Amino acid sequence: MTNTSIPATDPELQGLPEVIEAIRDEWNVPGLATAVIKDDQVILSRGFGKRSVTDNLDTTDQTLFAIGSSSKAFTAMAIAMLVDEGIVNWDEPIRRYLPAFKLYDPIATEQTTVRDLLAHRTGMPRYDLGWYNSSLSRKDLFERLQYLEPNKKFREVWQYQNLMYMTAGYLIEVLTGQTWEEFVQHHILTPLGMTATNFSTNESQQAPDFALPYREVKDEVQRMEFYNRFQAVGPAGSINSSVQDICKWLRCLLNKGRNGETTIVSEAQFAQLVAPHMVVPGEHPAFKKRPETFYYSYGLGWGITSYRGHTLVEHGGNIDGFSALVSFLPDDNIGIVTLTNLDGNLATQSVNYTLFDRLLGLEERPWSARNKQFFQGLKEQAEKAKENTLDSRVPDASLSHPLKDYTGSFEHPGLGTFTITQDGETLKGIYNDSDFTFQHLHYDVFLVTSERFEIHIKGAFVTNLDGDIESFSLPIEPEAKPIAFMRVAGKHLQAKSVLGQFCGAYEVMDQTATVAFKSEHTLSLTLPGQPTYELEPYKEDSFRVKGLSGYSVAFQRDEAGVVTQALFKQPFGTLTGTKKAEQQ
Repeated sequence: MTNTSIPATDPELQGLPEVIEAIRDEWNVPGLATAVIKDDQVILSRGFGKRSVTDNLDTTDQTLFAIGSSSKAFTAMAIAMLVDEGIVNWDEPIRRYLPAFKLYDPIATEQTTVRDLLAHRTGMPRYDLGWYNSSLSRKDLFERLQYLEPNKKFREVWQYQNLMYMTAGYLIEVLTGQTWEEFVQHHILTPLGMTATNFSTNESQQAPDFALPYREVKDEVQRMEFYNRFQAVGPAGSINSSVQDICKWLRCLLNKGRNGETTIVSEAQFAQLVAPHMVVPGEHPAFKKRPETFYYSYGLGWGITSYRGHTLVEHGGNIDGFSALVSFLPDDNIGIVTLTNLDGNLATQSVNYTLFDRLLGLEERPWSARNKQFFQGLKEQAEKAKENTLDSRVPDASLSHPLKDYTGSFEHPGLGTFTITQDGETLKGIYNDSDFTFQHLHYDVFLVTSERFEIHIKGAFVTNLDGDIESFSLPIEPEAKPIAFMRVAGKHLQAKSVLGQFCGAYEVMDQTATVAFKSEHTLSLTLPGQPTYELEPYKEDSFRVKGLSGYSVAFQRDEAGVVTQALFKQPFGTLTGTKKAEQQ
């Protein structure tokens, strides 16, 4: 145990460091730091355990941790500052400021406001697999939003949504000319003196005091890699900080947007941030109602409830190898932050709520034991769900195609490319540089598993009327319909040298069909008396006619590999075209 800064000085906190150390040990957390601010004074700020197990380095109150989604409150604060300046209005449609903003739902496209973005009420589910580990830019992801289907009506229900916070960050950039990172640095971190706080784990690793990320695998704590691809969704969760720095943030929050004599955000706009906007569904695991808490609501970047009769505002954060919780009781002038370097744990809540009990003079609740039981229940549910999936297999239901026919690239316009390859007697997948394993269940259905995300879901391949494997469907959102990734041709079918082999005139029932270059990497098809159509590569030597369902062209080669024919497939039949010899 390392006491690096401010010991527990209040009578209520005597003996509490030993309690916190016991909680850390119970959750197998390598390193934990916590700090308490009360009545504008930091009364506890210290580290526990190891920020690096291998190097035996102690955790201090200056140790940098990733705070994950606790970053959302900074994005919401930044927007509130723009509201103060009259640059943006909470309730004006986003399209007034971002004309290119477009969602799948046209009503949401026209009516979504910045308040809707921050309150998680656009009707869109998480789609976290779409951005995690992606190398796309913030603008790229913004432009893909239009292809992501909602699973609820606009403003119908609260659904956590990281991409909407990404959009809020992009809005800041468009309105101010500063990136989200630059704006938060210049307008929040620097005025508050949060000099150690940064936006990149790469930058954290250059600091003298930073925590390494860990996760628990089969009851064994293992080192894991830093997550370093927050270039796009940083406004949803990329901040790294220490409890010493977060205390400066908490002081500003407890003073309703003020830092000493400096106003960061007006009291009126701060009130908007911590006012309930949407009721959080009671079945949500992260916001489960306890006897000591009330039903959760969500404000703008903050969760709001009552803790044993006291208004509680808080937000957690989880990202690879780190868990965080920033909490404050505004009416009692108490703020607490707990940061850990273990993936997905509830030691953070156990510490914060135990501290609240002490500081409020209440009988302590066994938070760690309760949370452990709850956490174990979630693990058992997940394992049971996997077992049920395997138990539901249809026996002796073999694949409809040879295994190699299921391989290839499958694409969704909003979620990108899922690449499937053969791995011995089974398949494996790559999506956003993350690995997925495949276990055949029955027919063309596989159990698709990601150890990193701890998910086990059924994926199904779909055969078209020509007998080809056309798509791969995966229910990546539990309450939404499966996502259909459509097969796309290999990149070589965009090469000019390959496409040129198909160009020419084809004799079809005394008429001439012409295949030519539309652009350097695209072919077109022209028929007498009809418009010119673009040909989309589908599979080897086969193209779909863009815009015409059921129409395609399959080119035929002779023994020497020279293209000699084209099969023009239509809903009512197939016509054969013979390639005319090129005139010398």
